[in-house]
Order: sequence, then structure tokens, then C-alpha cells
Amino acid sequence: MTDAMDQLKASLQSAPVIWKGDYPYFIHPVTDGVPRMDPGVLQAITELVTDRVDWSNVDLLLGIEAMGLPLTAPLSVSTGIPLVIARKRSYGLEGEIEIDQSTGYSKGAMYLNDLREGERIAIVDDVLSTGGTLEAVIEGVRRAKADVTDVIAVIEKGEGLNRLQELYPEIRIQSLVRLVMDGDTIVLLDD
Repeated sequence: MTDAMDQLKASLQSAPVIWKGDYPYFIHPVTDGVPRMDPGVLQAITELVTDRVDWSNVDLLLGIEAMGLPLTAPLSVSTGIPLVIARKRSYGLEGEIEIDQSTGYSKGAMYLNDLREGERIAIVDDVLSTGGTLEAVIEGVRRAKADVTDVIAVIEKGEGLNRLQELYPEIRIQSLVRLVMDGDTIVLLDD
């Protein structure tokens, strides 16, 4: 295992866990923006994602608000590929695409802007659980007549990744780390 992966896993294992009713919820800077982000962990994620994508086949990075901002910015700098963010508010720009983002955790509209026909897009997300948000974003990209080449989630929990791989076998969909919650304990799963 690489030093970068060790650093990411160690940060997850030390994440605080709170209870929301009967549901244990881990709080991590990659998924929640708190506690504070160790720049070494962000660098580790950037290295891990950079190594897993053939960037010669990507024209645009697409992150998802809110945590897509800190995840895609260093990737854009290191790869030289521009980025856009799927936002939770409309700007009314020409070509804006509204998508319905419904997950096990939230529901609402999101908006895609500045996608160009024929562009090859890599989507980076913080966590993939149900896959509802990513499915909506992929469909929105397709409505823009662009192509999703890769989807990378930093953290995978639940069956969403498998479901998306079945729906979109032509897209390379992967995660950096898989985990489950066992009560208030974060259990990292090995591939």
C-alpha cells in the first residue's frame, strides 16, 4: 500500500462519529469540510486520483458541490485540466442543465454549466453511497451531449458503486477507499 493510501486510511480511522437518531455518521474533512483538512491528506487524495485516470482522455473535471471544490481544484492544477462544479443553485447561463439530485440523504435540484458537446469528462465526488447524485450528474452530462469517461469517489459506502457500474458499464467507476459502519466504528474494507 502506498504512503498516500496509508495517510487517507489513517485519517478515516481517526474520524469522529456522531449518531443521527439510529444512524452512525462519520465526520471527515473530505465529506463534511470539518474537522480541518490536513493538507497532507488532500495531497494524498490528489496523488491517488491522479494515478487512476488516463488524463489524456479527459477534457474537463467535474466536481459536485460542496466538497467537489477542494477535491477538484488541486487535481486541475496538477493535471492542467479545467474544472467546473455542479452547483445547487441556478445561474441562468446559456446551456445550463437542471438535474434532479435525489439520494438517501437529500433531495433537490442541481445545475450543470459550461459543458460542451463531445467533451470527455471525469467526475470526482467525495462519497458514493446510493449513487443517486452521480446518476443524476451522469445523465445531465449526457443531456449536454458530452461523455463521462471516469467517475472517482474518494469514499465508497453502500451499494451505489455496484449499481452505477451495472447502469453504465462503459464508464470507469471506482473509489479510493471502501468502508462500512459497525456501530460507531469505521471499518475499512480491503479490495
